[in-house]
Amino acid sequence: MWQGAYTAIVTPFNRDGSVDYGKLRELIDLQVAGGVDGIVPVGTTGESPTLDFDEHEKVIEVSIEAARKRIKVIAGTGANATAEAVMLTRHAKEAGADATLQVTPYYNKPSAEGLRRHFTAVADLGLPTILYNIPGRTGREIPLDTVVELAKHPHIVAVKEAGGSVDRVSQILARCEIEVLSGDDSLTLPMMAVGGVGVISVASNVAPKAVADMVHAALQGDWQPARELHRRYYRLFTDLFLDTNPIPVKAALAMMGLIEEVYRLPLCETSAKGKEQLRGTLKVLGLI
Repeated sequence: MWQGAYTAIVTPFNRDGSVDYGKLRELIDLQVAGGVDGIVPVGTTGESPTLDFDEHEKVIEVSIEAARKRIKVIAGTGANATAEAVMLTRHAKEAGADATLQVTPYYNKPSAEGLRRHFTAVADLGLPTILYNIPGRTGREIPLDTVVELAKHPHIVAVKEAGGSVDRVSQILARCEIEVLSGDDSLTLPMMAVGGVGVISVASNVAPKAVADMVHAALQGDWQPARELHRRYYRLFTDLFLDTNPIPVKAALAMMGLIEEVYRLPLCETSAKGKEQLRGTLKVLGLI
């Protein structure tokens, strides 16, 4: 049900640092035209840590309005406080989101039982819930036993794996039926080869059709064209992580003339060397 290519969409800012909701709508139209299956607003790539609650909720509302049911909207509503995650998820459900992406609570490093209770409290709201395992950012991996236990919940429908391990995908699928989405663009095809069903992608902000075509080909068992797309875009997949995400992808979108290159501190522009490398990759791929 949740197979496909989903774009972890950026949050564009005006030059004064305010959210540019007009540009957000334009970006969503480009995603629809590119053939992606859905978007994920206000995740890591959407700079959720620097948005206040009103902005966070409005970005989700605008994303749902702009998508107009043409593609799915998986709202990023995770938090390191369960009450906050529940509040944001309740709003997303009322606004009409199709699902929620729930990052592992960060910094406070809860126990396995704490994680189980946290994700269960969110899923009990009734909105389809996708777990988000990204230990490099949160300092806490969702233990395999906990994933298996949570997979029994009727509203926990998938897990986004961004821990850099294809082996973990195999371990999950050997023990439960939950759907697995890649959280690393460069590992999307390898993860799908062992049973993953798609990706929540950073690269599809820049190249939606290529990522969607690669994922859809793999889902249909057309591995040769999927491999060709993986090889062609692999340099983009890696260069978009030359610096902390979403710095490179916003720089790339700015080079393409789609947004202003504006961040909120503590994020800031990448180095001139990084921009030069990224610009070269975009030129090789014909994106600028």
